[in-house]
Amino acid sequence: VDTDARTAVVEPGIVISELQRELVARTSGTFTFAPDPSSKTRATVGGAVGNDACGNHSVRYGRTADHTVAMDVVTADGHLLRVTRSGVEAVRSEDAAATDAAERISRELQSLAADNLALFRVELGRIPRQVSGFHLSHLLPENGFDVARALVGSEGTCAVIVSVTVAVVPVPPAALLLCLGYENVVAAAADVTAILEFSPAAVEGIDDNIAQTMEYRRGPDSIRGLPAGNAWLYVDLDGADAAEVEDKAARLLEALGRLGRVKEGRIVTDPADRTALWRVREDGAGLATRLASGVESWGGWEDAAVAPENLSAYLADLNSLLAEHDLTGVMYGHFGAGCMHVRITFDQRTDAGRRVMYDFLRAAARVVVKHGGSLSGEHGDGRARSELLPVMYSPRMLDAFARFKRIWDPRGILNPGSITDPEPMMDNLMLQGIPQREWKTTFDLHQIGTRADLDPFVHATQSCVGVGKCRTTSGGVMCPSFRATGDEKDSTRGRARVLQEMVRSSPTVADGWASKDVAESLDLCLSCKACSSDCPVGVDMATYKSEFLDHHYAGRLRPLSHYSLGWLPR
Repeated sequence: VDTDARTAVVEPGIVISELQRELVARTSGTFTFAPDPSSKTRATVGGAVGNDACGNHSVRYGRTADHTVAMDVVTADGHLLRVTRSGVEAVRSEDAAATDAAERISRELQSLAADNLALFRVELGRIPRQVSGFHLSHLLPENGFDVARALVGSEGTCAVIVSVTVAVVPVPPAALLLCLGYENVVAAAADVTAILEFSPAAVEGIDDNIAQTMEYRRGPDSIRGLPAGNAWLYVDLDGADAAEVEDKAARLLEALGRLGRVKEGRIVTDPADRTALWRVREDGAGLATRLASGVESWGGWEDAAVAPENLSAYLADLNSLLAEHDLTGVMYGHFGAGCMHVRITFDQRTDAGRRVMYDFLRAAARVVVKHGGSLSGEHGDGRARSELLPVMYSPRMLDAFARFKRIWDPRGILNPGSITDPEPMMDNLMLQGIPQREWKTTFDLHQIGTRADLDPFVHATQSCVGVGKCRTTSGGVMCPSFRATGDEKDSTRGRARVLQEMVRSSPTVADGWASKDVAESLDLCLSCKACSSDCPVGVDMATYKSEFLDHHYAGRLRPLSHYSLGWLPR
């Protein structure tokens, strides 16, 4: 950590919240790392660089690209290079091959920018959250040939990151939360431009589906701080003086009252109350996947973005499109940056449902582009959206993306199929082609909520969508075995993934209840039930483990430890 330069050099595997804690400890609470996605307790800096993550406070601090000073990377050809805000160089000057590679890449990147000056200026960098594609506008002369920022958000398609120099920012001494209730998300979005005039640090939002599911999973106390309404905005205000910040909050609330859309507002100064309210928003990614009714909702169109002033109109059109396709969208996200996360009730298990999903995604791409937006506002394009990039970008821009990829990775071996040369987005869906087998269970798993045409055990195991809250190292109580070993297979998510492979009759886990691999993955589960309360999707691994072991040992002797522990009460 260099407090004079306001930078820190980190390995890409450090978890963001661990970096923030380390910075606070080393700088006596003066500095922190600004990007703070809701998954910051398990998301790594390398991952944030890979998809140009933003987080709740991007209104104030922007994207990860804005905080990336330099990176050491290994190219597909094995050269160790340093990319900076002014070019590319070999990390070790005595490495002649790496020096040659750096000179070649620099030369070809400069040629790429020179050949496309107008194109990059017109099609790229139009809105705060334009994450789709490669960030080639950073190569323009007026941007200083900033290769480091151009490489951020490349989703592992160009180079392997081994070190990152990040910028650190001062921590404001005073802060509070203004929580606002609205009739719906469209009305909430209409107030965003007025809120931005007060220089907030964050403007986040959730809809009523999130609140209802939080109440169902955690009880009424978990949402007691929300004001009246069916959609809510979280506005973080900060500054040097607490009284000054409170005065700003009062003036903002008064200004919004004059506009007439806000139903109720609440100024929250107590840190504990602020944390409880933010938990509803930060658990949104998990809560949105399995609602209180048991209905499933899925990603696929989960982070499109528009300019903040266009957000309300975009959401109105998106709601109309959802209704047209008989779908429900669960909405939350970064209202202040115009980026909406939407989980949608797609039916990925049937041919008809997949056709609806495909038609909706193509139509949604046209809608967001009509509003001047981006297919992705922070998660990247990946396999889910790269096929849709021609809706957003011209053929010349797509050619420039492919050229950028080839400059770094001529053989196309790094993360193929993302951004350039994608496979069809509806291929290889996890829920497609699951054998219609009945998994007879002793426990009644219908309590989780299930479809009439779907086996309850299949539905239960598939409730995990990879949010990864079980991988945290502090806070909450989940998952103790992962905290002890640090191994993915000992996390709740890892175990759920193995069970999902089992119900799919995957070649890797093909023995069903008799599978030794499943038994091994469940072995260190303590059956503590922590996941049943801490997991935002309500995964109950202790129940699944008991169910599995009952079938696994049916008609067979169990290990002696099972008998000795089972007979302890006697």
